[in-house]
Amino acid sequence: MDEIVVSVICLTYNQADTIRDALEGFLAQRAPFRFELLVHDDASTDGTADIVRAYESRRPDLVRGVYQTENQFSKGVFIAREFLWPLVRGRYVALCEGDDYWTDPRKLEKQVAALEAHPEVDICAHRALKLTGGQPHGYVAPRLRDALIPVEDVIVGGGNFVATASLLCRTEAYRAWTPLRQALPNDYSLQIQGALRGGLLYLHDCMSVYRTDAPGSWTRSHGRLLDAPTRKLVGEMLDAADAWTEGRYHRAVVLRKRYFDSNALLAARRYAALFAPREIGITLRRALRSLSDAFRKLFLSLSR
Repeated sequence: MDEIVVSVICLTYNQADTIRDALEGFLAQRAPFRFELLVHDDASTDGTADIVRAYESRRPDLVRGVYQTENQFSKGVFIAREFLWPLVRGRYVALCEGDDYWTDPRKLEKQVAALEAHPEVDICAHRALKLTGGQPHGYVAPRLRDALIPVEDVIVGGGNFVATASLLCRTEAYRAWTPLRQALPNDYSLQIQGALRGGLLYLHDCMSVYRTDAPGSWTRSHGRLLDAPTRKLVGEMLDAADAWTEGRYHRAVVLRKRYFDSNALLAARRYAALFAPREIGITLRRALRSLSDAFRKLFLSLSR
């Protein structure tokens, strides 16, 4: 029991209203192994750091806080790599930002057991409940049952394919500083990188909550992918992934970039362009995806 099996990384900034939910979800874990909590506060001004310090004082054996006096994100610092990676001691890394939280006390136990049973896989995710305005608003659930999802589907799925708070990754895969992570060190590139060796292992158990309207959430900021600068960054990451994997997933990369371009046309209300000969194929594919997503959401809502 001396070995730390999981390092939980939690990034927080001005989340005094939600950080307690995240911390309580960590402390509620009943795993049959040791884990540690690494919480980084990025110079919050609303008392978030004081809340984290109180939990660290209460459980110094479990919680380790890193407190900034100047905001690092605004300086362009990749916070996790700079401040938390050197502290990681676990064989696995779990993620949960300060505005989301875990709901199953066996979450870590289940995910570690799943990856232990699949040594060929580096990353695991699970179903997450979406909250919007404090009310349930469906699930983040790419499948209707447990599944091993190929990397092509992860690429095409985009950054909201699975919830950040559902991710558990082998430490060596998480910390690998590959060209795609260098191009864009966000959750989307981590999902792709983690799935490259053996796919993404998906558990259909719902074990976390994702607040879609929290500042910084992928869903809230997803519209930014429609603006040219952000779309360019994501495109560069996908190109880096394509080059690093020697084109093995080129079709998926091209398709995902086409979806982003199609989203931009839709946001600009260029409806005629969506049905131009070059775009009609991708427009129909988007329509079929939307229909499939709607049926999946309906099934999940009926089976709750």
